[in-house]
Amino acid sequence: MPPTLEDLDSGSIAWMLAASALVLFMTPGLAFFYAGFVRSKNVLGTLMQSFIVMGLVGLLWVTVGYSLAFGPDVEGWGLIGNLDHVGLKGVGAIGDSQAGPGIPAQLFAAFQLMFAIITPALITGAFAERAKFGPFLIFMGLWSLLVYAPVAHWVFDLEGWIAADLKAVDFAGGTAIHVNAGAAALAAAICYGKRKGYGDEPMEPHNIPFIVLGAGILWFGWFGFNAGSAGAASPAAVNAFLVTTTAASAAAMSWTAMSWLINGKPSVVGAAAGCVAGLVAITPASGFVEPMESIGIGAIAGIVCFLAVQWRSKSQLDDSLDVVAVHGVGGLWGALSVGIFAAATAVTYGLNAVGAPVEGLLYGGGFEQLGRQAVGVAVVAPYSFIVTFIILKALDLTIGIKIDEEAEEAGMDVSEHGERGYIFGGSGPVLGIPEGIPIDVPGPAPQRAATPAQ
Repeated sequence: MPPTLEDLDSGSIAWMLAASALVLFMTPGLAFFYAGFVRSKNVLGTLMQSFIVMGLVGLLWVTVGYSLAFGPDVEGWGLIGNLDHVGLKGVGAIGDSQAGPGIPAQLFAAFQLMFAIITPALITGAFAERAKFGPFLIFMGLWSLLVYAPVAHWVFDLEGWIAADLKAVDFAGGTAIHVNAGAAALAAAICYGKRKGYGDEPMEPHNIPFIVLGAGILWFGWFGFNAGSAGAASPAAVNAFLVTTTAASAAAMSWTAMSWLINGKPSVVGAAAGCVAGLVAITPASGFVEPMESIGIGAIAGIVCFLAVQWRSKSQLDDSLDVVAVHGVGGLWGALSVGIFAAATAVTYGLNAVGAPVEGLLYGGGFEQLGRQAVGVAVVAPYSFIVTFIILKALDLTIGIKIDEEAEEAGMDVSEHGERGYIFGGSGPVLGIPEGIPIDVPGPAPQRAATPAQ
């Protein structure tokens, strides 16, 4: 019998509307977080890469992405949804099989849209300061449809093979979002290559307050990310809300302690990065663990992600903003932590949880669930890496994906967008901008600096 208006739960609708808004707010938070890390000449280009994804993926999701991720399964293999819901056809205002009758199907689609937006935005940190904007847009669109939508179907849709057959669980997106984005970031960092002067020139963050502000917004929005994945205003949401903040707190403390111990100073950037690492790690486990276990998950995340960043800094990989180390490694640890710390007493019935008891290694479950989690990661990460690599290589061989050295020297703000992020003391000369690059800033047109030939 189809659901009716009487089946709707006004309290859950209110919570899910708020949760959806919170998750969307995370993407501007990510924009500030990333923008603070880059040099001042690239602040607008970095902000734009996150912001424009909200527009691009917002349109793709409604037209075809949602149908691929949550449409009826093609051939029953659990690999991809069909096109029954193109343009959200048949996604009505009452409910569907996965959202349940309590919240409207359109609200479920809107909530999942916010996840579809932030996942590709996470990847942008791997190639910050060197991407051509046009090819970047094509890459983001293709990645959303060819990588995110299938993986979301595997992990989040109740007919997906990881959820239904493998029975690996992912409450709010550790595998589907963070492992997925981390593996893609590794492929992207390889394909884009190193920034001009990487390893020889200082490339320290230009605005640490932006980093802290962005991390704070991410922490705030993450309550919608995790507690919203309960799919209702329920005890499951309360548990997810609480363990989200305890894990972030523990990771901020452990990363700060590691930076203090090894580098001699308690890093402000480290505290901000640490809280994000803890949020990443608790995401898949937030519906299956209790507060004390979440502290352990967060504390370990802060340590392992810190060490991963230290390793990357000594390597030749120019992952500009350490997406692999924080989201890839943190997501991997978080996915596996479910198989270690999950307690049957914390079982929940969220959007992405089948509701069966999940018991980790420390709670009598043996290695079974840990093995399931490991297989899920072992499939998603290579798939994401390979498809991302193919997309970027194809774009690079045809239209090119990286700005040239002259434009990179000038910065993406002026070379790609014709604007400047900071103008101090009025509109003075725009130093270092090659001739032929248009400038578009409010007010009188800025003058270019004179060249020796002039």
